[in-house]
Amino acid sequence: MGTCIITGSGSGIGKATAIKLAQCHYFDSYALVGRNDADLQATMDKMVPYGAEVKLFNIDLAYPERIPELVASVNDTMGGIDCLLNIAGYTDPKSLLTTTLDSFDLTYRVNVYAPFMFMRESVKYMRQKGGKILNVASTAGMTPRPGWLSYASSKAALISMSETLTAELSEYGIMVYCVSPGRCATKLRKRLAPDEDPTTIMQPEEVAEVICNLVNPNECCLDGQNIVIRKVMKK
Repeated sequence: MGTCIITGSGSGIGKATAIKLAQCHYFDSYALVGRNDADLQATMDKMVPYGAEVKLFNIDLAYPERIPELVASVNDTMGGIDCLLNIAGYTDPKSLLTTTLDSFDLTYRVNVYAPFMFMRESVKYMRQKGGKILNVASTAGMTPRPGWLSYASSKAALISMSETLTAELSEYGIMVYCVSPGRCATKLRKRLAPDEDPTTIMQPEEVAEVICNLVNPNECCLDGQNIVIRKVMKK
């Protein structure tokens, strides 16, 4: 069944997706990627009871130049790469006149350059037998979000990259998916909307359910789209 790489798997949507995939048994093994060992370990502890083989890979995605070595290690130690989930994200919500170049650069390093590097390096191994790539963008990348300039534009870039690579990678039998969640109770959302009650919005497990449906080996029709995930709140 193969190996799945999951970035941002120490918390939020990444953690929820990793645990749900372990329950679904779509893959034999998982490479959990993050920068907090304790958080990654906590995710692994939730997966192992379902029979998943899990390895932890600590990396700060602010340094995407380190990704080729990590991906090569996953391939060499886990017998290949069959699925890549780019879920990790970063935000520093500021307006145009208050955004610094360093902040803008860091946002793009994590949200754009890191997914690019993971895709480029993973495809080197995936192209022999095909597979799936899924990128988690955001509805912020689809509509104007004043005050969120770097974050919103980085997610728009990820949506565009996903659509482009759907066509480019089809010759290798690699399907590329993109999902754009709306308001979801994650640490990142807390930075964007610190006064919001997280119990009133979508939960990471609900987004994870959609992601798992897309990486199901039997799913073959929904790649190449930007799939919006929203929860209609009851009044």
